[in-house]
Amino acid sequence: MLGGGTDRLVPFRPVILAVRWATTIASVALAAQAFLEPDLTVVPWVAAVVANTVIRTVNPLEYNGSTRGLLNLLIEIGLHVLALTATGFWNSPLVFSLVNAVILAGFARGFGFALRIGAASAVAVSLPGLDLAGWTTEAFTEAGQWSTVLLLVGVIAGYARRISGEATRQHSIALNRLNRLADANALLFNLHRIAQTLPASLDQNEVLESTITRLRGLIRFDAACILTIDESDGSWVVARRQAMSIGQLMDYSELPDPARAAVENRDVELCPDLSVDGPGFNTGSQSGVYAPLLARGALIGVLCIEGRDLGQFKDRDRQVMQSFVEPVALAIDNARWFARLRTVGADEERTRIARDLHDRIGQSLAYLGFELDRIVRQDEQELPIGESLHNLRRDLRSVTGEVRDTLYDLRTDVGNDKDFAATIEEFAGRVAERSELLIELDCDEGARLPILQEREMWRIAQEALINIERHANAQEVSVTWRCNGADAALEIVDDGIGFPVGKAGRQDSYGILGMRERASSIGATLELISSPGEGTKVRCFLAQG
Repeated sequence: MLGGGTDRLVPFRPVILAVRWATTIASVALAAQAFLEPDLTVVPWVAAVVANTVIRTVNPLEYNGSTRGLLNLLIEIGLHVLALTATGFWNSPLVFSLVNAVILAGFARGFGFALRIGAASAVAVSLPGLDLAGWTTEAFTEAGQWSTVLLLVGVIAGYARRISGEATRQHSIALNRLNRLADANALLFNLHRIAQTLPASLDQNEVLESTITRLRGLIRFDAACILTIDESDGSWVVARRQAMSIGQLMDYSELPDPARAAVENRDVELCPDLSVDGPGFNTGSQSGVYAPLLARGALIGVLCIEGRDLGQFKDRDRQVMQSFVEPVALAIDNARWFARLRTVGADEERTRIARDLHDRIGQSLAYLGFELDRIVRQDEQELPIGESLHNLRRDLRSVTGEVRDTLYDLRTDVGNDKDFAATIEEFAGRVAERSELLIELDCDEGARLPILQEREMWRIAQEALINIERHANAQEVSVTWRCNGADAALEIVDDGIGFPVGKAGRQDSYGILGMRERASSIGATLELISSPGEGTKVRCFLAQG
């Protein structure tokens, strides 16, 4: 290997340093006699070995697989071999320093290199020593013993390197898995938040806007659109778009190929190069991701994002989109169904208004008609009609007031700039003025519910007050409203005639049924407590948790 890389000796530096100093101290101890005599052959080499140890402590030897690193390693080994041959071969006091050189070789390049270095060092020291000793048996034995020691040291060093390398590899794998798990955990956390947030809204515009906003927090894109299917004619409606130059309605044949592929395959389509797989919705888009929206097993639309850069979206983005679209599709489908229910509710509301007008104003107008007929007959009989006309004018003004009050009541509602407390205060004032009821209000101000929920709670309160005004024969009414922005409680108590629950008259039954339906539509609980002669208590509780 001729290229550079990571220093392979870094994990072994503590061991190398400990062995280096141990062998150096042992060499100095063995050379003590040479210092006392002194032996000018041994002392300079001992000093060189000590100096080399100090230098390598401050500036450790590096080996990263490069030619320069290999050369420095061979120089280090050659220095110790030369020191031994110059100071007595295997009888040299520096004999242990060669052990450090073989350990370095094993840690740097493993078994094979350590064995080759050990064998070469043993030959380099043994041959001159044997030649000098006259090839005696004693010299052979000594050379064989030290050669065996060097080879065993090489084997141990190579094995230690293999164990350490395996541990490092496993550590690297574990870290990589940990990083991927952390990334997946962050993604799941974001998706969990999305799954909790998106279905919470039943307003389609709010769901669509929230979808684009939250998707931008997960994936970087330049343009996006959400298309839904119009079930009446099979056309595709562009429900929401961002930086997309497309019309409001599209036929299926007008959809880009990747979007049609996503719809037909019922799977997310990743297109890193739209020049091959496309084109997309925008002519300038180079890549895109297209996901079908499936809710309750049915296809309701498609979510598309595109980018201006080639290969902008990766497989991770496809996986994110795949997990993202399931709660999105459910939220959009819920919003669409709720819109349909609201249409049905509007029809029912019109029926209630028509019945209300018939029961109150219709009867009054019929009475006026009868009075007119009676006055006409009086006039035909030449009887005085002046007083009857005055009475008719008074009754007509009363009916006009009833019409005005009814229309005003129908228009009264909570809004973005008018909360429950302000609305019921205004309405209660009108009811008290025309009915002489004493109405006490105890309402929290400031904290608001989502507008749809607060509107239904208000309609329940309005219906209860109207029922009290018309049928309860009450003198006093108390209204309590508690709201913290998430939970709410409404209580309306009167001192009227009351009724056995479930046995009320037609109008009361219709009003109570409407209140129960409104409470059910927002997940609230409605309670009615009443008995004849003891008044009625209406309670409605809304708890988000």
